[in-house]
Amino acid sequence: MKTSVVSSTTSVSGSSVRMQGRQTFVGAPVRTSHHKKASLLVAEAATLEFIKGVEEPTIPDVKLTRSRDGSSGTATFVFENPSVFGASSELGDITGLYMNDDEGTIQTVEVQAKFLNGKPSAIEAKLVMRSAFEWDRFMRFMERYAEEKGLGFNKSS
Repeated sequence: MKTSVVSSTTSVSGSSVRMQGRQTFVGAPVRTSHHKKASLLVAEAATLEFIKGVEEPTIPDVKLTRSRDGSSGTATFVFENPSVFGASSELGDITGLYMNDDEGTIQTVEVQAKFLNGKPSAIEAKLVMRSAFEWDRFMRFMERYAEEKGLGFNKSS
């Protein structure tokens, strides 16, 4: 099995965007129509997590803003009644929002719980992107996530 790893970390205004990628190639050859050997690429699902290793099944409302010149942007996620509120404390604490896919992980620690009548009702997470590279990487993640969850994109007027 061949594995290649690429890693970089960027901190921006209280949120951290960490991108770490790993591609795993399985050595089992596949026969193509020309009887050539090819490797299989094992792709990871696009997931959202508040606790590392625990996927959040609640689909968030995501709002995007981007500067006119495209040099920065913000993604705001709102999860209404996320399942993480019902998770046992044995699973761990909410340490951020982790966006995982086959390119790696994007992370933000800017996460707030919203309360209604003293009970947690929603989680809002904000990801600030300070470059076109970070924006493009985020959009690739969202395209994968939307495709897997059957979601669409509505552009505001």
